[in-house]
Amino acid sequence: MKLSILGCYSATPRTLNNTTSQVLEINSHMFLIDCGEGTQVQLRKHKIKFNQIKHIFISHLHGDHFFGLVGLISTFRLLTREADLHIYGPKGIKEIITLQMKLADSWTNYNLYFHELTSKASEVIFEDEKVTVSTIPLNHRIYTNGFLFKAKKGKRKLDIDAAEKANINVAYYRKLTQGFDVVNEHGDTIKNATVTQAGKKPKSYAFCSDTMYKEDIIPLIKNVDVLYHESTFLDKHAHLALKTKHSTAKEAATIASKANVGNLLLGHYSTRYDGISEFKDEAKTVFEHVELSEDGKTFNF
Repeated sequence: MKLSILGCYSATPRTLNNTTSQVLEINSHMFLIDCGEGTQVQLRKHKIKFNQIKHIFISHLHGDHFFGLVGLISTFRLLTREADLHIYGPKGIKEIITLQMKLADSWTNYNLYFHELTSKASEVIFEDEKVTVSTIPLNHRIYTNGFLFKAKKGKRKLDIDAAEKANINVAYYRKLTQGFDVVNEHGDTIKNATVTQAGKKPKSYAFCSDTMYKEDIIPLIKNVDVLYHESTFLDKHAHLALKTKHSTAKEAATIASKANVGNLLLGHYSTRYDGISEFKDEAKTVFEHVELSEDGKTFNF
């Protein structure tokens, strides 16, 4: 599982800091999560291939999370994209994007599908044989979702020596990696567990931005490998977090601790601060495994 941070600051882009956008690579999928202003420049800068992005997830309709979307859609058109593009986001996103395209007479030459979200309860919004994506309802000033990405179990690992000793025909090896019991050449049933081992543990990633402290999400993100949780403010500005419905680094760490996640990734920092090291220091007073998002930084989990 690989995560590339394209932008991780709140409100407005600056010379060296970009608003929220990131690319998650999991089980052969490349998902774009949020699309703040300048996202396509960051994609180019970090050599992420545009044509591999087939699904875009938008958390909410504040500009720092989607103002780069129509530009990216237009660039896909100029690059003569052919692959379908699916966009998941709050109700209204289709109207916003299609109006811009209509007035610019810039309809896409590829299929563009909008999946508008309205539910205030968690729901599965994408699923195939490799990955499931569900919403994480958040508490912000407008309708907002986080997203939970869960890889599905891969194939089991075959012990070739054990399979040969059990007199299993090679024609059944694939079936064994899929978890089935098989009959050997003598007509005996061979239990899968005796000749295979479990494959790698599937990874999971939860993206939570923007939101105030919300314990309701804990059951949804319990035991995930990585949690990205917004930390717009430090604890000394907790009153601003409450007023704007954002979180502090300490609150993000509290959620991580109670959900027993593997790693906490902080982001969505307010630009009022001169640096971000204090965010990590503050969070680590509550939860040990803390990392800081930084524009252009890549994490391999």
